[in-house]
Amino acid sequence: MTARLKTLYQEKIVPQLMEQFQYTNIHQVPKLVKVTVNRGLGEAAQNAKALESSINEIATITGQKPVVTRAKKAIAGFKIRQGMPVGLMVTLRGERMYAFVDRLVNLALPRIRDFRGISPKSFDGRGNYTLGVREQLIFPEVDYDSIDQIRGMDISIITTAKNDEEGRALLKAMGMPFRDQ
Repeated sequence: MTARLKTLYQEKIVPQLMEQFQYTNIHQVPKLVKVTVNRGLGEAAQNAKALESSINEIATITGQKPVVTRAKKAIAGFKIRQGMPVGLMVTLRGERMYAFVDRLVNLALPRIRDFRGISPKSFDGRGNYTLGVREQLIFPEVDYDSIDQIRGMDISIITTAKNDEEGRALLKAMGMPFRDQ
């Protein structure tokens, strides 16, 4: 079973972008490479339960178990020693990536309070897009009663686009709700 967004990409978005940017080869069309979901957990150093609940939450949202990221060096001011858990991350590729982006665009983002669209300025210059989510409750998979604290996460969408204009066109065609400047 292929993801709905992948089918849409192959049938509608590729011809649309080939026409828009005058590509001569189908492989010039930008495509999604991977999506990384990252959550920094400063309090995980003191609170092991926060780490455990975050692992379960991100696994529920993405459908994949996250990797625990650890501190590279000790920082006394933050009470962090080398090797302590400081965050979580998941890298999604293939079918899971398309399914996640589809859920993000069509289910999660419209559930944000006072939502007027996402910033079109969060591109990195090479066609990749990063957005920060303030609370995990926007995902329908997360049960309100099961969370212990509201925590956000960063979602990075990595594409093969050569510049921001191509990346924006790709994500817009996939239904990303960019607001006008």
